[in-house]
Amino acid sequence: MRAVAFGFPKLGEKREFKSLLENYWKGRINEGELHAGMRDLALWRANLYRENVDVIPSNELSYYDFMLDTALMVGAIPQRFGEYKGLETYFEMARGKNALEMTKWFNTNYHYLVPEIEGEDFRLFINKPLNDYEFYKQKGYETTPHLIGPYTFLRMSKALRRKGGELPIYEMEKIEDREQFERLADKLTSVYREVLASLKEAGCQGVHIEEPAFVFDTQQWQWDVAERIYGELSKVGVHIALFTYYDSVSDYGRYVSLPVQALHLDLVSNRENLSRIKEEGFPEDKELIAGVINGRQPWKANLSDKLKLLEELSKYAKSLSVSNSCPLYHLPVTVEPEEELPEGLKERLSFAKEKLGELRTLKEAFNGNEDAIKEVKKSKELLETAFGENSEVRRRITSLKDEDFRRAVPYKEREKVQKDILKLPLFPTTTIGSYPQTEEVRKMRTAYRTGKISEQEYKEFIKKQIEHVIAFQEEVGLDVLVHGEFERTDMVEFFAFKLDGVATTNHGWVLSYGSRVYRPPIIYGDVSRPKPMTLEEITYAQSLTQKPVKGMLTGPVTILNWSYYREDVPKSEIAYQIALALLDEVKDLENAGIKIIQIDEPAFREGVPLKKKDWQEYFSWAVKAFRLCSRAKSETQIHTHMCYSEFNEIIEYIYQMDFDVISIEASRSKGEIIEAFERFRGWDRQIGIGVYDIHSPAVPTKEEMKLVMERAMRVLPKELLWVNPDCGLKTRRWEEVEPALKNMVEMAQELRQEVMAGV
Repeated sequence: MRAVAFGFPKLGEKREFKSLLENYWKGRINEGELHAGMRDLALWRANLYRENVDVIPSNELSYYDFMLDTALMVGAIPQRFGEYKGLETYFEMARGKNALEMTKWFNTNYHYLVPEIEGEDFRLFINKPLNDYEFYKQKGYETTPHLIGPYTFLRMSKALRRKGGELPIYEMEKIEDREQFERLADKLTSVYREVLASLKEAGCQGVHIEEPAFVFDTQQWQWDVAERIYGELSKVGVHIALFTYYDSVSDYGRYVSLPVQALHLDLVSNRENLSRIKEEGFPEDKELIAGVINGRQPWKANLSDKLKLLEELSKYAKSLSVSNSCPLYHLPVTVEPEEELPEGLKERLSFAKEKLGELRTLKEAFNGNEDAIKEVKKSKELLETAFGENSEVRRRITSLKDEDFRRAVPYKEREKVQKDILKLPLFPTTTIGSYPQTEEVRKMRTAYRTGKISEQEYKEFIKKQIEHVIAFQEEVGLDVLVHGEFERTDMVEFFAFKLDGVATTNHGWVLSYGSRVYRPPIIYGDVSRPKPMTLEEITYAQSLTQKPVKGMLTGPVTILNWSYYREDVPKSEIAYQIALALLDEVKDLENAGIKIIQIDEPAFREGVPLKKKDWQEYFSWAVKAFRLCSRAKSETQIHTHMCYSEFNEIIEYIYQMDFDVISIEASRSKGEIIEAFERFRGWDRQIGIGVYDIHSPAVPTKEEMKLVMERAMRVLPKELLWVNPDCGLKTRRWEEVEPALKNMVEMAQELRQEVMAGV
């Protein structure tokens, strides 16, 4: 048996990747220094692979995003970016003023850049797989190049339509037309053939191609396309190992019949792939790469159970390798430096580096190594002991009734009450919650956490930041204010600090997109709120102004989906536990006089199962969890926020959440997302339109933002519309935020006057 791993985090143990990118963007290092640092990081990762598994991957280390790299490989560069100028254009496509749209990768919290297909021509533009393979070969490593497959590339891309006008508007749509998809697939396959042929000529023996889109609901004609793609690629004569993950393949029989030499199956996300293997067998002429080590959760595997599974699989597959279920970049690099976890937790954890060790142990145990077999037996004993239980939390869950999951007063009646109380103008302006977390803010937070300043000193500092941001918002003219969230490291981690049953790490960083990192909390036990979490800062902010200040909470579904969660109870129960803790906070805020409470759910969409047959079960508890925590008084206006999500297919479920106002991203898609609300008959909730792309340092003009609003006004009643950035401003600098928000408010005020004047 071989051990095969893929998707190891590119971040580095000390966040070297993040430092390299951000220092380059700030001009602190030049292009040559950036490349040198990336090469060092690449070799460090290669050594980790070599120490633990039998295959060293290449072409995994992207400078920003692997889908962007694939787009460049096949020449899918929208015309608006002009002549390609190396990294200048690369980062312009990633984070510039007219950057590619960004959205969630399948049902994960990784954000990818959505390739835009203009026309129907592809060409081999940048052969990064070959360049990377040759780099490693010069350094003495024989590697297997990794590629995103052509089928998945097309399924995850959009075709670009261009509208005229002084300021061009770009509209995108998924490539769902059969004839168009087939034409594009044929042309794309030619480029992939050229890539594989160049690798073969360079001495490469095999490639690793990832086709996670095979787990989507897939029509038979789409499988026909896949068969044609791999029929062509197989002619090159390079060993092809095909990988799927995040769910079971949509058609097991057609998947295992593809003309390739090895097939990976995710045997963790559910039991369907395993059932198909048992029912239908596995081809004798193919290698089964068994994804038995969970690539998305940080828990140590029960290696005893995994070894039994591998032994069972060996009865069906003549050639068997052990692997992770999905890419390891959903995990922190290593648990080694974590010394402040709750007692007994660290020994239960396994991050990416430790997962490599688990793969090595399983391989060696399967092959008869006595030391590895002893290690396998030890893992079972540890994981079978109870951990983190709370009887009071369990009691609250079992006591829930149907009325606990709905607000007492219907929306139409709530709207009238709230309108009389808040007295907001047409197109009310606000922001999503966070403001720039400057170097000073980060230093003071670190000083507090390391004991260099007292709690009182830290609180006084946070008060000064709140005073500044309230004054700034009033000066700019925003209608609904926020307290800035300077005390919060991260919108989920902040609450994890304050909830029992949830642990946080000091070094457990994971990439979300680009260089942006976060530390997912670890839900290891029953969740409860020992005391108020946000009351002090929000009520202080409200005391400084007559304008309403929003209470800012992160919703239960997002806290769950952006955390690692225990696997011994259903996800629905964990969500309800978190929702009850948040409900306690909502009641405290209401009692303190806070009239608007925003409960953010940016991860509501990403948790959706990949197959529609599984949607109802997910949405039934996800909607109820939000409604449980938002069971506020009728006069309390409940907001929620969602960003970078495909809303079209889930708009019905979003409506069932029963909020009063939702704010959404609309800037990168130039308002395209509004179509989802247009198609929903009877939509009557207020919507905050994200007119300002906060993920770009570019300052939007009033004209650019007005275009997005005008697009929204064509399909939604103007009385429903709010104006806001598309996400929080935490990652931006004040010198970018100030002019952008001034432009945004002035645009809203001018538009308000035009509409009222009947222009």
